[in-house]
Amino acid sequence: MLNNVKRRKLSVWLATLPAAGLAAGLTLSAQAGTAKQDPAIRGAGTTMARGGTGAPEFKPIITKFAFSYRGSQGGFECLALAPVAPAGKPGSGNFLTNVMYVTGTISSVRIAGDTAVMKGSASVTGLGAGVNKKPFTATATRGGPGATLVLTVSGLTFKEIVLEGQIVF
Repeated sequence: MLNNVKRRKLSVWLATLPAAGLAAGLTLSAQAGTAKQDPAIRGAGTTMARGGTGAPEFKPIITKFAFSYRGSQGGFECLALAPVAPAGKPGSGNFLTNVMYVTGTISSVRIAGDTAVMKGSASVTGLGAGVNKKPFTATATRGGPGATLVLTVSGLTFKEIVLEGQIVF
């Protein structure tokens, strides 16, 4: 009789072991799904600034941008170029005049859905110039041509549309 009781306990224990293992596995899997990792983002390309220089001339502005961030460190670069000649004149399609350069360090990134917000400090030449580190915010949507990049620095906001390149996060 004692052997029958031991066998029943052993049977119950053996029957519960796989269920306990499954529950532990599901718990670990659920925890892994909610674990936060350092956000990573990178991008590079060419953009067109919406509205260019603004009224009254609306000179077009092309930018070359590059950034990367991973593991709480990263960098941001943006070079704004304007045409060498007024619209309709020879050379008006040559974007060779450096009107602004932003070079800085990304200190934080927040990603929500298809949008990433990068914050940091940068040195700025040209428009909004200041060699002292100026705070900046760059908001990017993921993707290639048609993705957006909005740069706010030195009290100026540049709304840009990606023409070539890629933003990945």
